[in-house]
Amino acid sequence: MAATYIFEVLTLLTIVFSNCLRGAADEHTHKYNDGEEVVLWMNTVGPYHNRQETYAYFSLPFCRGSKTSISHYHETLSEALQGVELEFSGYEIDFNRDVPPTAFCMVHLNEDKVKAFTYAVINEYWYQMYIDGLPIWGKVGEKDENDGKYYIYSHKKFDIGRNGQQIVDINLSTEKKELLVPGAKIKFSYEVNWKPSVVEFKDRFDKYLDPKFFQHRIHWFSIFNSFMMVIFLVGLVSMILMRTLRKDYARYSKDEEMDDMERDLGDEYGWKQVHGDVFRSPPHSLVFSALIGAGYQLISVVFCVILFAIVGELYTERGSMLSTAIFVYAATSPINGYFGGSLYARLGGRMWIRQMLTSAFMVPVFVCGTAFFINFIAIGYHASRAIPFGTMVAVTCICFFVILPLTLVGTVVGRNLDGQPDYPCRVNAVPRPIPEKKWFMEPVIIILLGGVLPFGSIFIEMYFIFTSFWAYKIYYVYGFMLLVFTILTIVTVCVTIVCTYFLLNAEDYRWQWTSFMSAASTSIYVYAYSFYYFFFKTKMYGLFQTAFYFGYMALFSGALGIICGTVGYVGTSFFVRKIYSNVKID
Repeated sequence: MAATYIFEVLTLLTIVFSNCLRGAADEHTHKYNDGEEVVLWMNTVGPYHNRQETYAYFSLPFCRGSKTSISHYHETLSEALQGVELEFSGYEIDFNRDVPPTAFCMVHLNEDKVKAFTYAVINEYWYQMYIDGLPIWGKVGEKDENDGKYYIYSHKKFDIGRNGQQIVDINLSTEKKELLVPGAKIKFSYEVNWKPSVVEFKDRFDKYLDPKFFQHRIHWFSIFNSFMMVIFLVGLVSMILMRTLRKDYARYSKDEEMDDMERDLGDEYGWKQVHGDVFRSPPHSLVFSALIGAGYQLISVVFCVILFAIVGELYTERGSMLSTAIFVYAATSPINGYFGGSLYARLGGRMWIRQMLTSAFMVPVFVCGTAFFINFIAIGYHASRAIPFGTMVAVTCICFFVILPLTLVGTVVGRNLDGQPDYPCRVNAVPRPIPEKKWFMEPVIIILLGGVLPFGSIFIEMYFIFTSFWAYKIYYVYGFMLLVFTILTIVTVCVTIVCTYFLLNAEDYRWQWTSFMSAASTSIYVYAYSFYYFFFKTKMYGLFQTAFYFGYMALFSGALGIICGTVGYVGTSFFVRKIYSNVKID
């Protein structure tokens, strides 16, 4: 099983490009002849308000259909990681052949089965199924408000729309309420009705989307508001910095015409005074360069996945988004090695192998550690989110046999091509003492304030992204996401440059970590917002869902922090090199 997963990840690029070309990518052709087998997959069941808390469909005492074998089966690495557990339902469904109401099994209720079904009804359990890649949801049962008793739905009615040889629409109706009492015999039945449809195959997923939600005026207004923030901020930063720097350049040029006594008596201060220390290597340069390398890689992954989602509509195929992200992350490992390794070499680092290992495994260890911790809770709950051992082996093999070698290649290339420092200023042998300054110019304050505006530029979009992941909404407006990602990048660069200029003007040359952390602090506000969203926008409950929510929100916030920190540092480094290269240093 692990070998199958690895092979599938390595061949995913072909799947992605074919998906972009034909608009659909699955293990099937999506075309049927009359009478051919159509498989109904039973996936998971779980409480409606805890979307991520899912269990195998047959963990409840449902019974299977009489059909025991099928012609094909497929499971992907991403499905296993997402807790997708497809099990054959046993229903006999053939293309374009109606099935009248047919009983396929019977359940004899005892005390345990009644308790299991009753618990499911009380907690509003819903189940999910798939036919030809299209999801179907149904409710387990309901409580009658009149008599206070609990009932289960025993009949499933499938209305399937077809366009030529393809399935384009599926509707499920749950009927026939049966009282849950010990000793009762519940007969489960189903029926299938085929109907011609004018829906095109490429449009069959549109019914699951919610244009009114994602294209609401608030969404458009937030994009416009963020765009205006970008224009204002870029203009403001350009005006302030250019006017300020022009005055600084004029003052420093005037200083050069003074003799030594006049210069000593003059009021000389500001960012020029730290020219001998501004390019000094930051402390913990190994970790710093590893973070920058990981940031470059994550930026590449986000950009590529968004483009693939826009072009290929990855959201229409089960597990395609996660599979694409895994493949792109592995394929972009040389980017991590190149930028992280070259930066570490320029900073004078000697332990390049340790830096390469840290850079390669920093994000995977962070992700896998969180996932495995949550996995222990999922195992305790017997939830479908529990990651199988074969999947763990597959992920480990990808890290050691794909990510690590590619990162090594990138590191070696980066050290050789771009590993020599070419700073415009010499670095003093003895560090310059950092003078006392106002409390609001301390790096800690600058770091905390640096993330406010970047978070403000993505605040509204966070709500839509959270809702799509934690509620029953499918996120499909990736054009919005690309625009917001671009806006976030520009705002982060502008804010970080301003923060760095204030720090250098206070004669504090510790700009590398400050520029990274002031941009990365956006993640602090995103994670704080996740608390608000959990308590006021959801109805989640229980240890499993709480751990799952805050664990994966920590992963999301951490990845966003690395991305923003890298963007802030890269933009600031260009700024710092520019201003010090334009000043004549004696």
